[in-house]
Amino acid sequence: QVQLVESGGGLVQAGGSLRLSCATSGRTFMKYAMAWFRQVLGKEREFVAGINYNGGRTYYPDNVKGRFTISRDNANDAVYLQMNGLKPEDTAVYYCAAKPRVAGSTLENEYDYWGQGTQVTVSS
Repeated sequence: QVQLVESGGGLVQAGGSLRLSCATSGRTFMKYAMAWFRQVLGKEREFVAGINYNGGRTYYPDNVKGRFTISRDNANDAVYLQMNGLKPEDTAVYYCAAKPRVAGSTLENEYDYWGQGTQVTVSS
């Protein structure tokens, strides 16, 4: 069982930055691939960034590539999402997710554990 708790969301102006954190519990964090997804009310959840078990490989969709950076600290069982150059369309609830495999994925249904989410609002 893995528990995930996100933090770091908030209100920021367009062009600004935020850093999201995801604290995890469980002794096997280093064996999990991790990811960030986001969701706008009434829309499907969207993949934002993913990272494999040791941080050696990362994944991004085109709409955030070059602006968002995912990283992980296996010594402290945490994963982060640095978001720069934020746009109003980045406004959403951001979720941390864990996949009990070493390889990452962009597919929502491959992630077994989810946090409660943290709201990110970007004003224009």
